Amino acid sequence: MRAFKKRGALTHFQILSEISKQDPHLKQKDLAEKLGITIQAVSENIKTLIELGYITSKDGRSPYKITQSGIDKVKKDAISLRKYTDSVLETMNHYKTIWPAIAREKLSKDDIVGLFMEDGVLYAHKKEENATGVVLDDAEKDSDVALTNLTGLIDMNVGEVTVINVPTIKEGGSKSCDMELIKNVYDKGTNSGKEIDKIAIAGTVSRAVAKKLGLKIDIEYAAPQATANAARKGLNVLAICVGDMSKSFTRELENQKIKFNMIDGGK
Repeated sequence: MRAFKKRGALTHFQILSEISKQDPHLKQKDLAEKLGITIQAVSENIKTLIELGYITSKDGRSPYKITQSGIDKVKKDAISLRKYTDSVLETMNHYKTIWPAIAREKLSKDDIVGLFMEDGVLYAHKKEENATGVVLDDAEKDSDVALTNLTGLIDMNVGEVTVINVPTIKEGGSKSCDMELIKNVYDKGTNSGKEIDKIAIAGTVSRAVAKKLGLKIDIEYAAPQATANAARKGLNVLAICVGDMSKSFTRELENQKIKFNMIDGGK
């Protein structure tokens, strides 16, 4: 959630949101009470927002008015926040009162641990994270551990998907594939240059292509859905599919709002 990584960004968003309600009597005291911060903090943030051109004010005092630039800023940040919370809520819905995770170190009952996602896996360790939980029972390093009393938000980045469409068997199958191109796509990684984490296939020709290139197949059954789920957990996936099977991938990825790149793998 890049929009709120800079110090004070969330406070800026909150102040702009309150000012955008067009309350002409809104004062710094009112903002301080609503946001739970000091009047001095409100004053300093308003000064910054004026300098950035997001609000206007006479002599730095109310009434405050949000500019078009400020409105655009609020909309952009609100969309970013919504996408982030939707992603977190989807992950949270997969777990009940007791959460399973993998212990990154030896943990003891009642330890308060930090939680983080890595390569699509939820881990727990004793370092500070934005999300925390309480250990229910002793656990050795690399074993599963039961957690409860989860609080905070688990930081998650959505992965990218590269879909390579290969010829059907009637069109020549793997013999008609540009193997060098496919291998180069795998070696290069995603559009943003990130390494491919998982290989997905759909169709017999795709299996043959992966085998010829020495690529380990990670996802095969219900590949479009599994590919989207992997990307939602931060994994970058290369999906090789035959003919019209690519439509299932594009439809699923578009519905899940996951970035993807479509490449023709034929000669």
